[in-house]
Amino acid sequence: MPRPHHHVYVIELSPDVLYEARFKRSNPDYLPGRPCVYVGMTGLNPDLRFDKHKAGIQSNKFVFTYGLRLLPHLYKIYNPMPYHAARDMEVEVAIGLREAGYGVWQA
Repeated sequence: MPRPHHHVYVIELSPDVLYEARFKRSNPDYLPGRPCVYVGMTGLNPDLRFDKHKAGIQSNKFVFTYGLRLLPHLYKIYNPMPYHAARDMEVEVAIGLREAGYGVWQA
């Protein structure tokens, strides 16, 4: 059985992402002052994945333009894990952060 190597990760986005209509529309319950974040899942190390986003390699538009830094305190306890667990955990982390008033974009 292969070793679990998938990761969920959370990237802090600049508050300027709130000027993007799609982002704002997707976060009707956003609480002003809370962070805006991107939640993703990868088979790579989250640091390497963040670097690829910022370099425009298979990048999400919001991370490429507004990505500031990884927020490992929001995901480190879950990693690594098998693919299916990471896929499900990505959704759970995004839901939890939305419920806490964060602005969230999920891949």
